[in-house]
Amino acid sequence: MMLKRFISYYRPYKKLFFLDMCAAVIGSLLAILFPQLTRELLRTYIPDQNWSMMIYIFVLMFAIYVVQTLTTYIRVRWGHQLGVYMETDMRQDLFSHLQRLSFGYYDQTKTGHLMSRLTNDLFMITETAHHGPEDLLISVVVIIGAYSFMFSNNVKLALVSLIPMPFMLVFGIYYGRQLKASFREVRSTVADVNSLVENSIQGVREVQSFTSESFEKQKFKHVNTIFKDARSNQYKMMARYESIMMFFREIYYFVTVVGGAILIYYKAIPVYDLVTFILYVGVVLPPIDRLISFTEQLQQGMAAFERFVEVMDIQSDIEDVEGAVDLEITEGEVTFNNVTFSYNNSSEEVLKEIDFTIKGGSTAAIVGESGAGKSTLVSLIPRFYEPQKGQILIDGQDIKNVKKKSLRKQIGFVQQNIFLFDGSIRENLKYGKTDATDSEMLEALELANLGPFVRSLPDGLDTEVGERGTRLSGGQKQRISIARVFLKNPKILIFDEATSSLDTESESQIQEAFSRLAEGRTAIVIAHRLTTVRNSDVIHVIEQGKIAESGKHDKLLEQDGHYGRLYKNQQLW
Repeated sequence: MMLKRFISYYRPYKKLFFLDMCAAVIGSLLAILFPQLTRELLRTYIPDQNWSMMIYIFVLMFAIYVVQTLTTYIRVRWGHQLGVYMETDMRQDLFSHLQRLSFGYYDQTKTGHLMSRLTNDLFMITETAHHGPEDLLISVVVIIGAYSFMFSNNVKLALVSLIPMPFMLVFGIYYGRQLKASFREVRSTVADVNSLVENSIQGVREVQSFTSESFEKQKFKHVNTIFKDARSNQYKMMARYESIMMFFREIYYFVTVVGGAILIYYKAIPVYDLVTFILYVGVVLPPIDRLISFTEQLQQGMAAFERFVEVMDIQSDIEDVEGAVDLEITEGEVTFNNVTFSYNNSSEEVLKEIDFTIKGGSTAAIVGESGAGKSTLVSLIPRFYEPQKGQILIDGQDIKNVKKKSLRKQIGFVQQNIFLFDGSIRENLKYGKTDATDSEMLEALELANLGPFVRSLPDGLDTEVGERGTRLSGGQKQRISIARVFLKNPKILIFDEATSSLDTESESQIQEAFSRLAEGRTAIVIAHRLTTVRNSDVIHVIEQGKIAESGKHDKLLEQDGHYGRLYKNQQLW
């Protein structure tokens, strides 16, 4: 099954593959002819002093070198191009697959491990894809072809020269398995190193602000030592493998010369046969070298492909059901019917029998203490996660029965921790609407209270925001995210504690932009600061995963329950 999947990547480029293989076969066959031509020179044309045939043989030998040069160019140029095309396809497939996986997968997977699969593993796979079939074909053609001539020339000497072969095969198969295990270990540790480096670089501000550089160095030293030990073990195995294989390789010459000398001594073969066989050993040895490299490369390539397949075989736990339809929103009413949810299907329920309705066009606030399940609840609406029990309906349509793409197109998310891509303001805004014009983007920025700031920048919309938006303030990043939602123009808004870490002025500007954005839309607001939800049409209080209270601000204060306690704790009374 795995081999079939591997071969499938050759199919789009089968013409290029056959060109590479034909060049390999032609070059190999020509290499076999050279010793045979030499034998004819020594056996016939030189003793007969046939000068014209000698010239003819010399021309043939030179022609062989010319054609071999051309076949080598084809193999190196287009054989590697084949590998590049396959690597590109695999990387595209893997990236596309990663885009489809649910949030649950990323909650448990390190980014560095994925980066290792996208770069190091795929390079190793495609090197194997190119060199593997080529090296194997050349080796088989040359060894079989050469020994066909050798047996036809002299059976006894051919049998003598075969003596080292079974020892090489047994040794190669035995150590090949151990090599595969060592390569797999190295791939795994490379991913760990990548993950730690990425994590440390992304958190460099926290590292330096807490003066934790020494702690980070120790963490890296630990994983770096594991990587060093894995690589050392790998090279120890490779050294043992290659040195012993090299010994068998040199034994070929030794056995052939000794055997030939003994046979000449007993007048069993002529001298020119020994010379021919020595030349044939020189022809056979490079394919043996190729087989040695092929064995190593195959182990590395297959270990990397196994890791590639592991990811490709992971299925998103959130997929469109058969017969899913596009979501059609009229009012934008959102209903939770006895929804229960736990992460990774654990026994600990984060949300328990959530049951409420948000009227279309209204603004509903979700409040509660940290860890109560507020963000989890709103993450269920766009199906970032799937509840274990219950239903979520939008205008009476079960979101499980609608297409994910149509569902998410109708939902605008503004989160507390805004992610801006490393690029320009223009590029980040286009995530809201890919074909947005400059005038549309500037209008969206005006509505988000960021228009004057962007217009004042020398590069305007082409201003670079830096990695994760580090060149902008928190409030500016939030307003760019709001502008993105303006461009997206969804029917449902989710505002997830988007002002909790901002200063009063930025909060005020964002609240004003959000009010503008929420007009005529269903808006769900998660808020830590209760002052931001006073004017909501309804407030739902979550306590330990359940809806504890629901109602308007004044009514909830009168009840003096969970909401009242939260309000007092913020010293708002």
